[in-house]
Amino acid sequence: MMRSGNPALKGEVFTAVRAKSASDVMTIQGTTNKSLILLGLAMLTAYWAWVNPQASAPLLFPAVIGGFIVAIATVFKKEWSPITAPLYAVLEGVVLGAISLVFEKTYPGIVMQAIGLTFGVLFSLLLAYKSRLIKVTENFKLGVFAATGGIALFYLVSMVASLFGARFSIIFGNGLFAIGFSVFVVVIAAMNLVMDFDFIEKGAEAGAAKYMEWYGAFGLMVTLVWLYLEILRLLAKLQSRR
Repeated sequence: MMRSGNPALKGEVFTAVRAKSASDVMTIQGTTNKSLILLGLAMLTAYWAWVNPQASAPLLFPAVIGGFIVAIATVFKKEWSPITAPLYAVLEGVVLGAISLVFEKTYPGIVMQAIGLTFGVLFSLLLAYKSRLIKVTENFKLGVFAATGGIALFYLVSMVASLFGARFSIIFGNGLFAIGFSVFVVVIAAMNLVMDFDFIEKGAEAGAAKYMEWYGAFGLMVTLVWLYLEILRLLAKLQSRR
């Protein structure tokens, strides 16, 4: 069974939607091209949100909710991904641009550092995966999947607790334990990229339908957004200690 810690790329989603003809087959190159399209869309809307803070600030919450709804729809209706994946990228770009601007005003220079580290991690892990320095075994998949689920559950619990005034300062503060937690989350997010590379490769080998290239690109986008935000948070914790 092919699994990924990324909720958008888990289970046998590729093998469940095999291509109906040889010309309708998912390819790694096609997924790469569509990933670049999604990344470009996200960067465009992020830049717009960055240079137009007065216009983008009121759109932050709607974009967060809209992105979540679109993501859920994409997971359950994968055939919609040629439309929903670009829409997700556009919405997430607004979110990332608005959030990045807030961090940048507090810690000048932090955004470029986070962007550089995110792409550095992406290309380093892609190279390591292609050269087989990292092998995606079943134990590797199980460990990353369990860790990702645990992090998601913790974030959900902390979000609900915050509604009642509770705050886990030991995790979300700038102490050594909080920094260590952020490093752990960044590592798990990065390992999800490796899982995604492996999952997409196996999906292409399984002869999945062409539209699954958009779904694969969407899955990578989900992980990259998570990784960038976690790196941004980690850098903010580190800079706040100076």
